[in-house]
Amino acid sequence: MSTALPPWAQEMQELFRSGSISQFILHGSIFDVVPVTDDAGQPRLLSLKGFLDEVMFPGYEVIIHYDRSKGITIARGAEDWADWLGHMNLGGAEALAQMREPSAALELIDRYLLRTLNLKAIKPDSHPPAKIAVILEFAEFVVPRGDAIQLGGPFSANVVKVLAWANDPAILQSNIATVLLTEGLHDLSELVVENPRSAKLKIPLPDEPQMAQYVQLLSQKHFPDLAKRCEVPLESLSRRLTGLSRIGAMTLISRALNNGRSITAAYLAQVKKDLIERECQDLMEFIESPFTLDNVAGQEAAKAWLRDDTQLLRRQAFYALPMGYLIAGRIGTGKTFLVQCWAGELGIPCIVFKNFRDRWVGATESNLEKIFAVLHALGQVVVFVDEADQAAGKREGDGGDSGLSGRVYAMLAKEMSDTRNRGRIIWVFATSRPDLLEVDLKRQGRLDVHIPLFAPETPDEVRALLLAVAKKLKFPLAEKDLPDIPSTVLLGGHEVEGMLVRALRRYELCPEPRRPLRDLLAEVMLDVRPNAYTRKLEYMDLVAVKECTDSRFLPPRFAAMAQEEVETRIDALRRYM
Repeated sequence: MSTALPPWAQEMQELFRSGSISQFILHGSIFDVVPVTDDAGQPRLLSLKGFLDEVMFPGYEVIIHYDRSKGITIARGAEDWADWLGHMNLGGAEALAQMREPSAALELIDRYLLRTLNLKAIKPDSHPPAKIAVILEFAEFVVPRGDAIQLGGPFSANVVKVLAWANDPAILQSNIATVLLTEGLHDLSELVVENPRSAKLKIPLPDEPQMAQYVQLLSQKHFPDLAKRCEVPLESLSRRLTGLSRIGAMTLISRALNNGRSITAAYLAQVKKDLIERECQDLMEFIESPFTLDNVAGQEAAKAWLRDDTQLLRRQAFYALPMGYLIAGRIGTGKTFLVQCWAGELGIPCIVFKNFRDRWVGATESNLEKIFAVLHALGQVVVFVDEADQAAGKREGDGGDSGLSGRVYAMLAKEMSDTRNRGRIIWVFATSRPDLLEVDLKRQGRLDVHIPLFAPETPDEVRALLLAVAKKLKFPLAEKDLPDIPSTVLLGGHEVEGMLVRALRRYELCPEPRRPLRDLLAEVMLDVRPNAYTRKLEYMDLVAVKECTDSRFLPPRFAAMAQEEVETRIDALRRYM
């Protein structure tokens, strides 16, 4: 079979031929299909196992597969294996059943490899198998992450055997290859992953050109009427399918066509969202916002900046874009709503992290790996991390979480500073406590633009916010319904929304003829009690001022404050936090 190898397979082939590496850890999209072309020039789709057997190891005399469910299976060379088992008196049904256990199976495979190496050394005319490949599927259940001693003696033995296969000079100098398959690299034993004598190769989700080739293959082999029943051009279809695995893309297409439906833009958006969220096990979700920045009251400087960057994105002037944004401000200033509204204008996917943290060792890191794989495949995406001071972890970690916080921080920091992602993966962190974020995450080159948001400063801003909140609530509030706003009123977005809802409640409960809404709003405004946490809110305002990267984002009263004055006031308020 002749086929153009994907990049990861080319690297695997080159490393093995160099004689420097004989063990490979394949991770990432390992359950997807791999397109190949046979000798007759016909395209085919193979599972990763089939691709390894047929394309990567075509001339190998023995190919051994193992997973904990099926045990040892021989894809090629079953005669030699069975003959050896017979000589070892290990052919009974009970013995074969025990081979499903990792320790017994790896011991058997290890003895088979040792026998082959010994025969080559002492009986070169005995014709032992010249080339052997060992493939461990679901390797995370064979050499799982964690302290090998705490996991138990058998797991320690498994780790030692896998390390020996990678480090043994005799294996390295022979045509013996070992391959470990796992979705998440962080699910494997650290000793195995960090071994310099094994190669870690990531199988990515298909990018846009690869997805275009796959869609073309589907239209030729499986869905000849695809072009007719797809309401978007096939080139656009490929772009919209990016972020899915090939199997996910086929599921989306077959679900529509096999049920007599056309593929519309709305269907594509909804089913792609569902499939990606399902493939990521609900670790993230897409933001689908009906709002635009027109729905945001005030914050004119912030809106202008974001709209300018929207234009740069559409023109693909990536070099002029920041790597990310930090949105800071007291609770109730509309940080999350601002990002949702920007997402409604952008026209590119916008996702929000959900609960990717897990209590099991290595699971959180594996979850982040899955998320990053999808982000890279999407091409262009905005990543929104709300309550970032809680989600982003700490450089030093926390002694109570076994270093998890530090590992999360390290993974995020590495991903956020990769300049190849500029204009493609745009990070937006939001927090009311930016002082709790690690300085390294906030630096230029990660979160370049720091935008502070503040409560309305003037009566006009309060009126604008009332109208914006009413629009969000789909209540027809008019300018004439607004009472005079005292200059002393300082309310955040949540407080304004709560005040408006209370006024509407009174309005709906009024007997006919109803009192004017203007009067009810004026009464509610008089009844509103000042926030009981004014010092905490002032602290949140000031740390947002301190983080600000452009004075145009600051209201006049904060823009006039010297940095020393801000620092002094923050120090005075810190004891209230």
